[in-house]
Amino acid sequence: MNIAKKKIAYITLGCKLNFSETSTLKHLLENAGAETVEEDSDADIFIINTCSVTDIAEKKDRQLIRKIAHHHPNARIVVTGCYAQLRAEEIKGMEGISLVLGAKEKFNIVEHLLHLEEEQQQPISSQNENIFQIRQFDLAYSFGDRTRCFLKIQDGCDYFCSYCTIPYARGRSRSASIPQVLEAVSQVAAKGIKEIILTGVNTGDFGRDQQANLLDLLHQLDARDDIARYRISSIEPNLLTEEIIEFVASSRHFMPHFHIPLQAGNDEVLRLMRRRYNRDLFASKVQAIKSILPDAFIGVDVIAGMRGETRACFEDSRDFIASLPISQLHVFPYSERQGTKALEIPLTVPQEEKHNRVAELIRISERKHHEFCSQFEGNTRPVLFEDNNTKTYIYGFTDNYIKVRLPYAPQLVNTISPIFLNKGIIQENKNQ
Repeated sequence: MNIAKKKIAYITLGCKLNFSETSTLKHLLENAGAETVEEDSDADIFIINTCSVTDIAEKKDRQLIRKIAHHHPNARIVVTGCYAQLRAEEIKGMEGISLVLGAKEKFNIVEHLLHLEEEQQQPISSQNENIFQIRQFDLAYSFGDRTRCFLKIQDGCDYFCSYCTIPYARGRSRSASIPQVLEAVSQVAAKGIKEIILTGVNTGDFGRDQQANLLDLLHQLDARDDIARYRISSIEPNLLTEEIIEFVASSRHFMPHFHIPLQAGNDEVLRLMRRRYNRDLFASKVQAIKSILPDAFIGVDVIAGMRGETRACFEDSRDFIASLPISQLHVFPYSERQGTKALEIPLTVPQEEKHNRVAELIRISERKHHEFCSQFEGNTRPVLFEDNNTKTYIYGFTDNYIKVRLPYAPQLVNTISPIFLNKGIIQENKNQ
């Protein structure tokens, strides 16, 4: 297929890592002569980057693929991402599919499209026979937003938690080299972007295959002045060291913002999940952050209704979470994943009870977030403002991740400005 001047639309589902990778795919195809168009356009090719973290995510993948195939019967559909790696044969059986690209082949998309025959009718699947043999690292970053950028520094995971399919979708943990990251930062800075979020599947594992570590990278990034702000995406509590916390507290460019997955606040459930810490360790990390960074935002992931989570286990977990000085929860109902060890646990939580537990945790989250935001009313904090399509309001985030809204002012776009925080401009997040 000649892809020069082909109109290509990109659709991304799932995590920030996927968004960074989609941006890189777009860049590769534009360099090959393709034209990027909106997803509701009459595109020649649709690139769908999928998610497989839950059964709901896979359902959304299927619905979207079928919708695109129905509305664009003459378009080529390329499916990549975690769902493509895990469920290639299932996708091949769907109408309208031209290519299914797994974890190893997604960044060879130009070559695959060039070799795709115009009259090709049967879908082609390019999968890696053994996902765990992949050692290459493909650096990626998002560049659609001229204010903030998600920079992928790590991929894959070696943890094999009992409920999770990510290692099977993305392979073993591997990282960019520090020079690769520094070069990418230079490219991002040249676009005028003010903030970089360092992201990965297991970000805290950065550098283990490179004879380096995350703290080494953080020091080198903080020594530069071409990016005003950095944030560290989700980092496992057992990998969040005292040195990293102290570094953020004293750094010039790293924001007082941590995202730490807990998943359960009960030690028995943590054991069933095969997590690598107990709740006392988690609590000690939260207390360490608050002792030297009292204004820090702390976001926490938690799963409700895991197999083996009795009502007593949940209540213990809920009460533990409520006792922590955290800022917000990201709550997920447990999802059965084919091929995971969690399916061997006999006790299951009924769907209605699972949803009730999610609702209880969301109420705690909303209270925590309200309390966190309220304590800064009457303070002035630096806000990085983002552009938006409405032109009615302009939104931005403080250094410690409080979202604010002001009447639209174009001169504020992509600036960091001191803003007096009052109740009227603080935007509290709901149902996270």
